[in-house]
Amino acid sequence: MGSAFDPHNVDLATANQRDITCYLASLEGSDNHSIGSSFAVRISSIFVIFVASTATTLFPVYAARLRLGRFHIPVYLHLFFRYFGSGVIIATAFIHLLDPAYEEIGPASCVGLTGGWTSYTWPPAIAMTAAMLVFLLDFAARWVVELKRNAADATEDDPEAAERDSRGAPERQRAGTADEDVADPGTEAQSKLISDPPPTTVAMKRQRQSADGEVESLDGFSLSAAALTGSAAHRAFREQIAAFLVLEFGIIFHSVIIGLNLGVAAADEFATLYPVMVFHQSFEGLGIGARLADIPFPRRGTNRLVPHLPWVLALAYGLTTPVSIAAGMGLRTSYDGGSFTANVVSGIIDSASAGILMYTGFVEMLARDFLFDTSGMIGDGKRVGFMLLCLFLGTALMAMLGKWV
Repeated sequence: MGSAFDPHNVDLATANQRDITCYLASLEGSDNHSIGSSFAVRISSIFVIFVASTATTLFPVYAARLRLGRFHIPVYLHLFFRYFGSGVIIATAFIHLLDPAYEEIGPASCVGLTGGWTSYTWPPAIAMTAAMLVFLLDFAARWVVELKRNAADATEDDPEAAERDSRGAPERQRAGTADEDVADPGTEAQSKLISDPPPTTVAMKRQRQSADGEVESLDGFSLSAAALTGSAAHRAFREQIAAFLVLEFGIIFHSVIIGLNLGVAAADEFATLYPVMVFHQSFEGLGIGARLADIPFPRRGTNRLVPHLPWVLALAYGLTTPVSIAAGMGLRTSYDGGSFTANVVSGIIDSASAGILMYTGFVEMLARDFLFDTSGMIGDGKRVGFMLLCLFLGTALMAMLGKWV
């Protein structure tokens, strides 16, 4: 702010709006360094939020792989995880990311009234750019996968090519064996655990081979990867893990920002944010875990890390906010969440993350599950109604938390 600005003697008729806005913004973080008697409570928040976020993320993953005799996961429990989580992700994009971005770098903020930031409304532009980039990456990945599949199909249909490649038969045989080792939660664990498979976009009454070698008919809806085996399962895994990594990337950036802010929050503000953050991170974890549980991870393969990726990715989300809280507590004397630089960084990250989650929520979640193929939904209005109820419930509850976070 300009050196001539005197906050104790302001003439509103002549004062610069930027000076007033920046001064008021600086007051919001002026008491952040006063942690006082809440230090022990802040320490507890690190562990409580870690346990809550990690447990809610891991539970859907663990439930999809749990094998205890003839234990069955109720179909409606699985549906709740999946579609409540989808609603949480969408509300996070609009309420917990895009709205704070306007407060940080929007036209009415200190940053938005400074220099080149005044020339454009940047939050929606950054969000749109991020969404379009994610679309481009998604399209390019699917394009490459289709090219490889078409090339493989052409080779299989050409006997002469197969004869020319006969020297590579042992390698292909080993690769084929690796393909057959691919197991999808929907093909093995979920075939045993879910008594009534949840709806997705797969057509009705498809046949699949169960883990016991028996062919069973999936009446109504089936899991998205339930009918995949071999190379088809590998392609499904590559496509779905790429989309999931984009989703987690956006959420983790958001978790870093809110963790830092919670670590440096004033004592009275912390008392309000602490319980809200527990629910916030738990709801987001449920959404991540539900989507993670549906990815057809290979059990065996050349890369030993791949079968363990669900646990690694869930743990990465669970650790992000607690580590950020600890970092905020350590930097509380030097980090000012209301500073110009902090607002610029947070605003850009929040805007980009909002665009990422908007694309993922509407395209990868809602459109893929509800619009791309509705043939499996016909005739089961009760189940579809429950899906929509969970979706809007997750959206409403996460939006409500936006009043505090």
